Amino acid sequence: MYKSDTIAAIASGMTASGIGIVRISGPEAFSVLARVFRPAKEADVLAYPTNTIHYGHILTGEETIDECLVMILRGPRTYTTEDTVEIDCHGGPYVMRQVLNAVLDAGARLAEPGEFTKRAFLGGRIDLSEAEAVMDVISSKSRDALKSSLSQLGGSVRREITHLREMIMDELAFIEAALDDPEHYELDNYGDTLKEHLLPAFESLQKLQATYSEGRLIREGILTVILGKPNAGKSSLLNLLCGTDRAIVTEIEGTTRDVLEETVSLGGLTLRIRDTAGIRNARDRVEEIGVGKAKENAADADLILAVFDSSREPDENDLEILSLIRDKNAIVLLNKSDLPPVLTADRLSSLLKSESISNHQDEIRNEHQSPSVLTISARSGEGLDTLEQTIRKMFFSGQLSFNEEVMITNARQKAACDTALQSLNMVFETIRAGLPEDLYAVDLMDTYRSLGEIIGEEVGDDLVNTIFSKFCMGK
Repeated sequence: MYKSDTIAAIASGMTASGIGIVRISGPEAFSVLARVFRPAKEADVLAYPTNTIHYGHILTGEETIDECLVMILRGPRTYTTEDTVEIDCHGGPYVMRQVLNAVLDAGARLAEPGEFTKRAFLGGRIDLSEAEAVMDVISSKSRDALKSSLSQLGGSVRREITHLREMIMDELAFIEAALDDPEHYELDNYGDTLKEHLLPAFESLQKLQATYSEGRLIREGILTVILGKPNAGKSSLLNLLCGTDRAIVTEIEGTTRDVLEETVSLGGLTLRIRDTAGIRNARDRVEEIGVGKAKENAADADLILAVFDSSREPDENDLEILSLIRDKNAIVLLNKSDLPPVLTADRLSSLLKSESISNHQDEIRNEHQSPSVLTISARSGEGLDTLEQTIRKMFFSGQLSFNEEVMITNARQKAACDTALQSLNMVFETIRAGLPEDLYAVDLMDTYRSLGEIIGEEVGDDLVNTIFSKFCMGK
């Protein structure tokens, strides 16, 4: 899996900017640089000391491509643990490509997506959770997402998992020693002692597992679907939340046919908002597809904002929307509060309750509470602060403040955590059943391996390659 050749890629965005960065890493990094770099002051490029910056020009043959600064970083104290060069040139896409082409012609290979970070992982500088946090930092959309990613990048998950693995390994070592040397190690009634020793690890792992839901929402944002009948004000609400005219708003019913998606920040909350076609009996094939997409998106949403027009009498479309949001995390928004009211909050709440009763009859409602009913005006912005506070209470217990808690944020880590907990539960079941002590070691080892998957100690080449293939080219 590890390649020891020299790689290069553009490490800055491919848009016009003041500075562009071309990164080179590998055993021949300085030799490649020497073939393309002409320093302003005559010097031996191969002898440049580490952590120094030098001014000069990048050439292809005798033709000057650009003036630049080059940063010299000698391994192993570098990002990749290898000799590394960063060429700071002008940030135009064309000039960056020309500099990169010169570097490739001089002997480097174009890096694969995420290959610089993969080399950092394979070189032992970072673990897999820290490597995944690199892209999370880059894609952070809020302050708390950034803080959470930086915490993982700083080793918070690695330290917690390493501590848990050490606890498991201590017990494994004792069991194996006792099985090999029963004269000096006593295993009689060891089950109760083992359970007592493992309970803190089990509770810590449960706590870590429970952070996934909130961690995912902080990292990815709350998938929020705006639902309503035509002309209820869905697109106006999207524009209000975006702070710009993102969606077309007209008096013509059915203007929105497809799903529009925007990521917005609402008082520190990151919402991935999808505006959908109005819910009604479709009048043509295109609108029918749009309504179908609206219902599909509502089924997958973390949050539904159900918009109702307070200036109109409720109809069968409104009742269908009430039916769609039952048993969902939803907030009912009574829009157009700046117009004379026809549909009041009390009446809408009654409709919501009667709809719930008619659909569920005598069944007990699930864990979702009845949706809150808020009065807003998508035109004036009235009620926006109340909406923010309500979402905060729904998802973050009224607070959204990253408090340095160790948190897992992606599905791969969550799956490994689930498997580790299942294996620990099997240990407890084995103890309760009074089975032989050598069976404890089997499930303890499974726990140890599952925890190792989180930090990359127990993963195969295919998984590693898959993870890093999702990275950008220059990282």
